[in-house]
Amino acid sequence: MEFSEHIGTANVEDVVLRQPLHPPARGTLCVTGHHLLFSDREEGGGRQVLLLLRNIDAVEKRISGSSGTITIKCKDLRVLQLNIPGMEQCLNVARSIETLSCLQSVEKMYPFFYRPSDVSLQDQWGLSSTEKHYSQMRELHDRWRLSTVNRDYSVCPSYPPAVIVPKNTDDSMLEKAAKFRQGGRFPVLCYYHRKNGVVIMRSSQPLTGANRKRCREDEHLLRAVIEGSDKGFIIDTRSSQQALQARITGGGFESKSGYASWKRLHRQMERGKGLQESLVKLAKACGDESHNMDRWLSRLENSKWLSHVQVALSTAGLLAECVERDGHSVLVQGSEGTDSCLLISTLAQLIMDPCCRTLEGFLVLLEREWVEAGHPFRRRCAHSAFSHARLQQESPVFLLLLDCVWQLWRQFPLALGFSEALLLRLASEAYASDYGTLLCNSHRERSVLFIGLPLLDYAPGSGPLRANSYLRLALLLLRCALRVKENTHCLFRALLRPGERDCYSNPLYEPTGLAIWPSVHPQSLQLWRGLFLRWTPQARHLEEAQEDIRNMVTEWRKLALS
Repeated sequence: MEFSEHIGTANVEDVVLRQPLHPPARGTLCVTGHHLLFSDREEGGGRQVLLLLRNIDAVEKRISGSSGTITIKCKDLRVLQLNIPGMEQCLNVARSIETLSCLQSVEKMYPFFYRPSDVSLQDQWGLSSTEKHYSQMRELHDRWRLSTVNRDYSVCPSYPPAVIVPKNTDDSMLEKAAKFRQGGRFPVLCYYHRKNGVVIMRSSQPLTGANRKRCREDEHLLRAVIEGSDKGFIIDTRSSQQALQARITGGGFESKSGYASWKRLHRQMERGKGLQESLVKLAKACGDESHNMDRWLSRLENSKWLSHVQVALSTAGLLAECVERDGHSVLVQGSEGTDSCLLISTLAQLIMDPCCRTLEGFLVLLEREWVEAGHPFRRRCAHSAFSHARLQQESPVFLLLLDCVWQLWRQFPLALGFSEALLLRLASEAYASDYGTLLCNSHRERSVLFIGLPLLDYAPGSGPLRANSYLRLALLLLRCALRVKENTHCLFRALLRPGERDCYSNPLYEPTGLAIWPSVHPQSLQLWRGLFLRWTPQARHLEEAQEDIRNMVTEWRKLALS
């Protein structure tokens, strides 16, 4: 497939662009395989707007006489309007945008074409790995080991090849425990508390079903986690009612008889369709231009977005309290274990661990807890708040994480080594990026994707392959492999380059070894104006004020050193 097949009209003159925070501009519009490029041709202009087509969430067109108007609603909540002369040109451009912004072939996406001049594809990809994390945590080595049971992704398709597990559990036990957990996500270590030696584990729900099945290997694995301790806690991100209902479809929760030393705590967290609808309502509220106070407050409350923020922060606080204050190990679990579990484990580590609060430490945390741990970015971030498409598996869980981190950043302005600008950049990159870091759903997909084929779990004896067809499978992988890490650039590495690092560092940062406990009272939580009101004059004033603070602190430090 060539991109030119989808471009009916590549260039249009005399187009008028209307966008937030700028006066209308007249110029030339160009449509390419991955971008819209608008060039201001008016005298004294010279401004260019480059929009990644993947950033477009919805396209609305209106024809009036011999001309037309295209309204482009972006995933970063920006709304642009193009007035195009000529009905045919308008329809051609709209059709091209609609098609090229929704291409499903991963290998056709822009990260595979992005080639900045100052970096090479041979540069190191990523900041850390499970193996590196384990080697750095020497305190783990007595009781924990690095297992490569998932080296071919056959045990759990969404886990990385290496995971950290208790030393007295062998790989055969892990394989059986994986069959007892949804999606194969058996309990693995994600955080070790250096001061008291307790850990945070995460997993999906156990497949107990209506018959209350048990798995001796899973029970042994969790007993090994709290060996030498009186008890541990299981924080389930579903309500007790949801966990009970899950047994009807084969899911469920741990029985008291099999897990006597574990106490289960339920904290219902919204995800999936409910969370996506909350974002849609919030975007509509923020785009309301009626200037009616009662209507604004009512729509903000009805979105329930800040309630989701509150629940996430309070659940993370509970997790941190169990580990930091009470000294008990915790297993965090949910239905699939790829969304809310990652959210609260990340926030809890930010609360407790000062190493996670530096700029590089935070990016390493995101890489470990979201990229490596198998958050399905491509499915969850397929659409944002404006799409007219029917919801599939979209859910702004990563956006909710960034909002919660912003609440921490606002409550503790000196404790985090990164700026709001970093959080805003990450929010944009999750939905449309030049980089391959947040492109796929799992480590497996970043290692091997199937060009032109659906992403199936190929296994001998099932699907399109027959038993004993290892050779054909190897040839298929060789022919169809698309290696994201070898063919795209790493976002996190880019954010740590000298020029970028200065932009995303917090100039007021003062490291502290203490835990930072967020307030979750309603009066303490605020709407993240920098994101949800980003394209309004008020947000621009906040950005200018923050830049002034940065400049003043920089100048003060120069004077202090002179």
